[in-house]
Amino acid sequence: MKKIASFQVNHDKLKKGMYISRIDDDIVTYDIRMKLPNNKENDYLKNPAMHTFEHLFATYARNTEFSKDVIYIGPMGCRTGFYFLVRDKISHKEALQIMKDCFEFVKKFEGEIPGSKKEECGNYLEHDLSGAKEIAEDMSEVLKNWTEEKMIYEK
Repeated sequence: MKKIASFQVNHDKLKKGMYISRIDDDIVTYDIRMKLPNNKENDYLKNPAMHTFEHLFATYARNTEFSKDVIYIGPMGCRTGFYFLVRDKISHKEALQIMKDCFEFVKKFEGEIPGSKKEECGNYLEHDLSGAKEIAEDMSEVLKNWTEEKMIYEK
């Protein structure tokens, strides 16, 4: 079988950040790398915090002016980050700004987590708002001076 694109990225060289993973016709996949892969400290996104971040990220992105062009938001199975798929109507610069604004939104969020009721979520008891805020705080720093030029994976 053909090796898929994400398995062709050298994970030994990955750093935290936002990267263009692939472009398929009019769909752009961004990798939001939040943790270093295969780290010796076993420091990965914790499921409850990742779950809450997913709810907040999806809610935020789907309430922006770009909502009709947001296709998918979801965690990486390796727990090192998230995928963010959008139509190419959203420029790389705009996608980066959405992420920066999203992290600010999560850092400041108070109240009930959207979609966290039993009838709305398949794992409604596993949430961690303070953990989601920690993720957002860390990634705000990572992306503070991020540019479109940095969105290309190192070969």
